[in-house]
Amino acid sequence: MKLDETINYIVSGIERSGTSLLMQALHNGDAPVGFDDSRKPDENNPKGYYELEGGKIINKLMDGSFPLEQYKGTFIKITAYGLQFLPPGTYKIIYSERNIEEILDSMEKMAQIKDNKREETREVFTKMNTMIKEKMQKRSDVDFLLVNYNNILENPTEEFNRIYEFLKAPDLHVPNMIKTVDARLYRQRRT
Repeated sequence: MKLDETINYIVSGIERSGTSLLMQALHNGDAPVGFDDSRKPDENNPKGYYELEGGKIINKLMDGSFPLEQYKGTFIKITAYGLQFLPPGTYKIIYSERNIEEILDSMEKMAQIKDNKREETREVFTKMNTMIKEKMQKRSDVDFLLVNYNNILENPTEEFNRIYEFLKAPDLHVPNMIKTVDARLYRQRRT
């Protein structure tokens, strides 16, 4: 399938919020996605990270050297913090959110540490998440869709149909996107 080549398509969210799952689902749904092999699958993301340059493109966005033009019509992943450095353009952003306690649990597991300042970490990530969403929703050059990782796992059909409608891409194969969801990989579940 093809997407509009005048638009930069981005999957975003704070770390461990389900951005890799979204990229995998879009890829399986036949949407063009940009990624390289700089960050290999591991026990934290066994199906892959679907990132460019190991996810380290924020510095290039900050100094204006990241080649966004090359990725028009293709989904790329940029973590939430990096969105504030997007230059003027035309963007469609799918932004993933997840239960903050699950995010913090996942970060601790990934780093193999116990966060002794978890309250502070929660506050920082919560404030950043709110600030980035507000900035993006105020930009006239950004079309912004919020999705929820927890909802995707509970009802992928509903959430992926929302993405289908957002993209207005009739060739997006939603049944293949749904098959991407593997509940066995939902390991930091909070009830």
